[in-house]
Amino acid sequence: MLNSKKTKGNVIVVTGPSGVGKGSIISKVLDDLKGIVLSISTTTRSPRPGEKDGVHYYFKSIDEFKELINTGKMLEWAKFADNYYGTFKDTVEKELEIGNDVLLEIDVQGALNVKKQMPEAILIFIYPPSIEELKRRLTGRNTESAEVIQKRLNIALNELKMAEKFDYKIINDNLDNAIKDLEKLILIARNNRSNKQNV
Repeated sequence: MLNSKKTKGNVIVVTGPSGVGKGSIISKVLDDLKGIVLSISTTTRSPRPGEKDGVHYYFKSIDEFKELINTGKMLEWAKFADNYYGTFKDTVEKELEIGNDVLLEIDVQGALNVKKQMPEAILIFIYPPSIEELKRRLTGRNTESAEVIQKRLNIALNELKMAEKFDYKIINDNLDNAIKDLEKLILIARNNRSNKQNV
């Protein structure tokens, strides 16, 4: 008789420098693949115009966030540009139990923290084709000052040095190819997990 037990989902962590195109890649992957959900991060920064609590982020005060850390409710958290960002442990675990893959779009520090808590998590680093191209993309947004862009580029150089700690790397020099590469890695991980659980 076949094992009808639901296969537990995978934790897929996607990171890369600001401006590398993570959002565009992830958005298409979520449209294309069934059984995968994007984890909503928690932050202490103020909502931007159009952002809704519980949809784009869970917005918390610094005191509320620190309480979540102290009570062990965060899977990972990091401080970035004077604000805290993190992922609720319970939300991720509930989705995994019902068989969904959970995709986390977080920074390098957060990704490595997830790996410590969940060694089975799959870490994927998105590379820019070059630093010059990354600078062009950040400048092309027209949303940040030259000073902020330079700060982001300095952070990006540090993040690129950490990429070797990741399980897989994808170079986003062509958006369609990067989307296909991420989808392929998710499907391979799904297949591997299913095989392990049905042994």
